[in-house]
Amino acid sequence: MKQVKAVIQPDKLDEVREALKKLPFYGGLMISELTGQGTQGGITQSWRGEKFQVDLIPKVSIDIVVRDEDVEAVIDAIVRHARSGEIGDGKIFVYNVERVVRIRTGERDEKAI
Repeated sequence: MKQVKAVIQPDKLDEVREALKKLPFYGGLMISELTGQGTQGGITQSWRGEKFQVDLIPKVSIDIVVRDEDVEAVIDAIVRHARSGEIGDGKIFVYNVERVVRIRTGERDEKAI
């Protein structure tokens, strides 16, 4: 099993969520709001005529745990729906998952996802 973590622009969240829900093996996901800085470094904004630098950019993190064979389909769906072609589109990380336990039923591993 793998955990796929995608850090994307907040305005792409609904589109990515809908794409993931359409995957035949979809079993749910986790979403977190966060701020961060990548190669884009930050953005310059202005307020009341004054310019200022914002170093940490708002992002959204999507976490989904899937079987190994489903990872590429998840990555493809995220890239297809989160990409704008501009700097700051985000990144996808894939981690190994050793165990999963559904608390309500006690199901374990692939039965729990």
